[in-house]
Amino acid sequence: MTNSTSSNDKWYQDAAAAQIHIEQLTAVERFNGRAAMLGFVIGVITEGLTGQGIIHQIGLGPLVDGYAACSTALLPFCG
Repeated sequence: MTNSTSSNDKWYQDAAAAQIHIEQLTAVERFNGRAAMLGFVIGVITEGLTGQGIIHQIGLGPLVDGYAACSTALLPFCG
């Protein structure tokens, strides 16, 4: 009887741990999604206020501008 009881206890512990893991993962994913939405909205508002796109805001503007114009031969993709 002790073997059956210990195997039942282990099963309940494993099931409880799996349920806790799923609940924590759901909460973390919800937080990440909300943070991403907030960041996107802030970027769009900043773009509207400054006139600079999100790429320019994060410092990659010269790369995009160089790719679009290919005004320099120093860029590897302007071959």
